[in-house]
Amino acid sequence: MIRIFEDIHVDWLGKRRVLLGLSVLIMLAGLASAIGRELTPGGTGAFNLGVDFRGGTLVTVNFKQRPNADEIRAALAKSGLGDAVIQPALDKENQVLIKLARQGNAEEAQSQAEVDLGQVKVREALGAFGQGGKLAEGSDWEIAGTDAVGEVAGKQFRNQAVTVTLLALVGILLYIAFRFEWTYGASAVITVFHDVLVTLGFFSVFQWEMNLTVVAALLTLVGFSVNDTIVTFDRVRENLRLHRGANLYDTTNEAINQTLSRTVITSGLVFLSVVAMVLFGGEVLRPFSLALLVGIVFGTYSTIAISNPIMVWWQQRIEASRRGGAQADPRPGSSRQRSAPAARGAKAAAR
Repeated sequence: MIRIFEDIHVDWLGKRRVLLGLSVLIMLAGLASAIGRELTPGGTGAFNLGVDFRGGTLVTVNFKQRPNADEIRAALAKSGLGDAVIQPALDKENQVLIKLARQGNAEEAQSQAEVDLGQVKVREALGAFGQGGKLAEGSDWEIAGTDAVGEVAGKQFRNQAVTVTLLALVGILLYIAFRFEWTYGASAVITVFHDVLVTLGFFSVFQWEMNLTVVAALLTLVGFSVNDTIVTFDRVRENLRLHRGANLYDTTNEAINQTLSRTVITSGLVFLSVVAMVLFGGEVLRPFSLALLVGIVFGTYSTIAISNPIMVWWQQRIEASRRGGAQADPRPGSSRQRSAPAARGAKAAAR
């Protein structure tokens, strides 16, 4: 296996307070942004919901010579319609479907006035492509139809997505608890929640558009984060089997250092691919790629800074309670930190 780091001895758990504090600050910033935007009169809302979540207006446009989607999107952005979805028609070569976000509150019915307003804005933007009117009369483009459309991701869909995600996390918890210890599984699930909440915090603070592709990215991050965490946990289990007298603190630090090359190589390659998507993927893929970018960075960070410190802390508290309530000192070499956690892990490794 290719190794970037050889013979490193970093005390990652010794930096746990700083790293956990950083995560808490980032999550609090996202929470403050979401609550503040919701409570501000006339505010933008906690998230910048896209057309998929808000519903809106569907405008069908026929062109004499259809421009590419990027040119249409740029023209719409100049008219304040930067969140519009551009979809070329499959059955008509020169027809384009333009879906605009709802102009009013997402819970209100789409009024005819709002539909008309959307059409006016589209007409204004399409002026950059020539004269509008009837194509049969020599115009460059015409609006063939305007309709109000509902949410693709309605309340029922959102509830189902949350339910499926929670069930997946329960499955992850049960699997890791069976393969390792239940404290390992709980730590992994907490880490997944951390990664998702941090990513959502970035979307709230910077008001990046939230659409269905972002939901897909978040579900992708769940699997990515858990996979990286399990690799480290598996190395912890192997080390406990090889060094039965070692304490859990030192064993976990050693496991993180041993898997660091694998973590950097795997996450680094994915990171480079996602950066390319952010820079060159265009507006359509930008929300998806931004969610992956933030999630991969913090998913890799959380494997070291969140999952392992929580697992070690939890295991030590359990072992301390079994010894009569004295809490273990997490520092290596402490007289109060015995090898009972290691023995417990070794027992799990024998399964």
